[in-house]
Amino acid sequence: MDLKNLFNKLRGEKEAATPAKIEAPSHWVKCPECESLMFFKEVENKHHVCPKCNFHMRIGANKRIELICDEGSFVEYDQELHPTDPLEFVDKKSYKKRLEDAFNKTGKTSSVVAGEAQINGLAVQLVVFDFSFMGGSLGSVEGEKIVRACNRALEKRQGVIIVSASGGARMQESTFSLMQMAKTSAALKKLDNAGLPFISILTDPTFGGVSASFAFLGDIIMAEPGAIIGFAGARVIKQTIGKDLPDGFQKSEFLLEHGSIDMVVDRNDMKQTLYDLFKLFYKEEVA
Repeated sequence: MDLKNLFNKLRGEKEAATPAKIEAPSHWVKCPECESLMFFKEVENKHHVCPKCNFHMRIGANKRIELICDEGSFVEYDQELHPTDPLEFVDKKSYKKRLEDAFNKTGKTSSVVAGEAQINGLAVQLVVFDFSFMGGSLGSVEGEKIVRACNRALEKRQGVIIVSASGGARMQESTFSLMQMAKTSAALKKLDNAGLPFISILTDPTFGGVSASFAFLGDIIMAEPGAIIGFAGARVIKQTIGKDLPDGFQKSEFLLEHGSIDMVVDRNDMKQTLYDLFKLFYKEEVA
């Protein structure tokens, strides 16, 4: 059975199965940063931002879409795309098994959700990474979804938003994964040639082949507060150069101070900020 048939079988079983009893969430949430103990509703109402220290906790693609898009406006594309295993890769477990586990965990077949949405009535193409699917890694399917989103934007004369949350290229696909860096960059170049905007949003974490390609090619590059962003991890860099790193190294505020990104935007202000930026790009079309 190939991977596509396997995913379809698993999806069918998942939909047909009797829904499991959903456990109520823990009533208390501990902030990873300030270690404050808070009632979970207090955290949810702030979109998983700590009300004590403003630490931005990680959220999944679905919650991100709810946060950015007008209610009910998101239409997902390319759900039928499934990863393959051209190298028949095996490390501690097979790539097929890892994909199956990721699907069972998230209900998704890739780390990217892509589609068309509206932000305060303005239509855009939106691509969102979900870190819970194999660390948000970039593989062939993820790259293809980004390219298709750019192609739809060219056809419909729309802007593109990519929300990154990734550990980098997917090692199980080797060179096939690395080629997605060039493939997505070329698609974004076509967008630039057509005069269409691309806004890149960096969230915690954004690393590896993602940060080395499309994540830093935006007309506007914004990040959430406290997001860890880089190519290699701080420990690897320290071992390589043999020197201590500055305080806050690789945090979004550090990158802003040193000119690597354009702005740091609070999660609760993200939607309005995106709309305001697109109004500048489309000042003739948007009232």
